[in-house]
Amino acid sequence: FERNIHGVYVKSLMIGNNTDEDTENGFFMNANKQIENVCAQVKADPKLKNGYNSVGFSQGGQFLRAVAQRCPDPPMLNLISIGGQHQGVYGFPRCPGDNTTLCDWARKLLNLGAYVSFVQDNLVQAEYWNDPLNQDEYKKASVFLADINNENMVNQTYKTNLQKLKNLVLIKFTEDTMVQPRDSEWFGKYQDGATDKVLSLFETALYKDDRL
Repeated sequence: FERNIHGVYVKSLMIGNNTDEDTENGFFMNANKQIENVCAQVKADPKLKNGYNSVGFSQGGQFLRAVAQRCPDPPMLNLISIGGQHQGVYGFPRCPGDNTTLCDWARKLLNLGAYVSFVQDNLVQAEYWNDPLNQDEYKKASVFLADINNENMVNQTYKTNLQKLKNLVLIKFTEDTMVQPRDSEWFGKYQDGATDKVLSLFETALYKDDRL
């Protein structure tokens, strides 16, 4: 951006002191703590005080959406989510990155039980694990996704803050083999009680009940 757009200011967010810590935290730092960290970074940057535009890739897409919902000062003006899993995932078929050891540990923890409190508190991917066969447990135990999607109650502040965005651009990878279901990138999800039927945003309770 800085090379191609004269005068633009780019802030690349890092969770940790270096790339290795940032990668590890992308797996093992509670998503809510990551959101708090990002909110603090953004608020402390005087160049962003009048508002800013955000671009998030993969889980960064829904994390930045949470920033828009929870941290309106300074205001996020526009959000581009590239492959963000806004209705979560139910499947971990491929490693998001090159560290296969981290992927192996993530799979082991998900197999242990995505909604076990220890796993929820310590594995990021479990925090947006949306099990269509166990929706009651998901809504009760999810420490992140169920909250930002207003699954249990409508947080009017979240809703109001999100609607302040001038534009929310959702980019879906039509051949995505990492996100299941890939329609989550457009707020779609598996139908409750099934893994062979995917609902579009307009068929979900999130849309029908006007939760966002």
